[in-house]
Amino acid sequence: MSSIGQNAPGKTVLLMGNEAIARGALEAGVKVCAAYPGNPSSEIIGTLAKVAGKMGLHVEWSVNEKVALEVVAAASFAGLRGLCAMKQNGLNVASDFLLNLNLTGCRGGLVLVVADDPAGVSSSNEEDSRIYAKLGDLPLLEPAHFQEAKEMAKSAFEISEQLGLPVLIRSVTRVSHARGNVCLNELPQSSPKPKFDNSLRFHSLPAVMNHKLLHEKLNRAEGMAEKSPFNFYRGPEKPELMVITCGSGWMYSLEAMTNMNAQDRVGILKLGTTWPLPEDFVLKHLKKADRILFIEEVDPFLENNVKEIYAQSCFILGLKSFFGKASKHVPDVGDLNPEIVTHAIQNLIQIPYEPRPADYARRAREAAAELLPARALGFCAGCPHRATYWAVKIALALDGRDGFVLGDIGCYSLGMGPSGFGQMKTLHAMGSGTGLACGFGQLHQFGLEQPVVAVCGDSTFYHAAMPALVNAYYNGSNFLLLLLDNSATAMTGFQPHPGTGETATGSEAPVIDLKAICEVFGAHVEVVDPFDVMATVKTILRLLQDVKGVKVLILKRECALVSAKHQRRLYRVEVDRERCLGETCGCNRLCTRIFKCPGLMWDKATGKARIDEAICTGCGVCSEICPASAIRKEKD
Repeated sequence: MSSIGQNAPGKTVLLMGNEAIARGALEAGVKVCAAYPGNPSSEIIGTLAKVAGKMGLHVEWSVNEKVALEVVAAASFAGLRGLCAMKQNGLNVASDFLLNLNLTGCRGGLVLVVADDPAGVSSSNEEDSRIYAKLGDLPLLEPAHFQEAKEMAKSAFEISEQLGLPVLIRSVTRVSHARGNVCLNELPQSSPKPKFDNSLRFHSLPAVMNHKLLHEKLNRAEGMAEKSPFNFYRGPEKPELMVITCGSGWMYSLEAMTNMNAQDRVGILKLGTTWPLPEDFVLKHLKKADRILFIEEVDPFLENNVKEIYAQSCFILGLKSFFGKASKHVPDVGDLNPEIVTHAIQNLIQIPYEPRPADYARRAREAAAELLPARALGFCAGCPHRATYWAVKIALALDGRDGFVLGDIGCYSLGMGPSGFGQMKTLHAMGSGTGLACGFGQLHQFGLEQPVVAVCGDSTFYHAAMPALVNAYYNGSNFLLLLLDNSATAMTGFQPHPGTGETATGSEAPVIDLKAICEVFGAHVEVVDPFDVMATVKTILRLLQDVKGVKVLILKRECALVSAKHQRRLYRVEVDRERCLGETCGCNRLCTRIFKCPGLMWDKATGKARIDEAICTGCGVCSEICPASAIRKEKD
């Protein structure tokens, strides 16, 4: 069993932040866990899935976040403890249910972990999910480090049961995906038997009465926050500057303070219960300093809420100067780091400190440029999406009516850049490409002559695109949906989905057939292999000519990284040095300059293309795009 599941009280292990949250849930006696994969949250459920069998848990990858939260709520209604995890975008999906669940309350401990992605490292947006806690009157905890992540997860279940409310835990990328030491506690050896009590009612109506009860619960939550060990102050009794921080900001602030040797001049008020704020605790410490700096990711959530508390007591506390995102001392976009925090503190109290020489960044870039080849963000070698977009590019050009491609978030989002030849023109939420196509597909009656094409991944289709496809058939929309079936939730870690025949715990599951679903929804459906480029081009071109109704073309080819795990290789590919004419070919290095598969390299010494054997996956697509037929493929 992995370290996450060992019953070894007092033992210290190295855990990722997400693993620490999972361990805290185990120590709390969680029984039902559900999520839809989305970085930076994916490892929470992935970790619990590994020990589900031995620890008697139900762990699932649900079809989307709303369903995941509903699955966990059912466990809570029956008296069991449940954990739901998602990224910030997922909370948007789950919010419809969450903002009714807060009114009905819960029974067994129910914890919702939301991992935000400052700077949008692996997301379509940069969003601060904490506003949902305020919107829904729900308790919110923010772990600052790995031990606290475990302890907060464990404590959150107890708070949930005491209040009869779901509890939110908000993590961020640098907490979820970094690692640190975590001291383990004992695992529970028994759990209650689930039973739905028919004397209870989980109704959101009457809304007014339930809303009033919710406010009473939130007042109790504030009282609990006043005594929380996750809130504390470190520093002098009368600091020149007080930093108020939460989450990842605590470690950044602590590092900055230590590096500048400013412990005698700057204090840090660290808050772990960021909604509702412990008002008396905050006011007590606001008296210590006249200058306050807020350090938090992403939005000024803590900053604004502390200012609200101060506004109610400003005549007692006297004049204070607040600095943070509003004053532009801290960036209001992107993620933070110790250097940003150091710079903010230096600006306010003039501490002489140089973290590194002024020309360090320049020299580091120059050194890196010598060691590392320049690579643009792009598809993996052998990715079927590259072949798909190549075929789309050709088909739209041959069609000649200036057609366009609508997309959404996933690996195939790279279709908006050079790797996808700039074909994808829109990028919003999961499934939004298909939804937008529903709208564009109605505009032909007003004179729109351009063909409408949407792209959607297989996991995204199950998650969010199915309602749009139903809508398209019901309302008579006209467009072509390219359903990119690579048999994986590839962007977030290859988690299984309803089309893979496997559950989160590795058990066999029925395959929910994409073709059958689309046909039931009224679409005309065909299937092609994107590696057969010319067949794909011809099929797309033919379907574009059909001006009535919704068409679905399933481009079925396993993700190259999944195939590599199974050591499946289609072809042995090589460049014929005699046929490759290099710069004199007339194609202007089509293979390496435009097609840009990482498995294709330009050999400056010979002035010809070559195959990088270490990277090439043997898909053989490049042999079809070479105008001189200089790239050969043979069955491996």
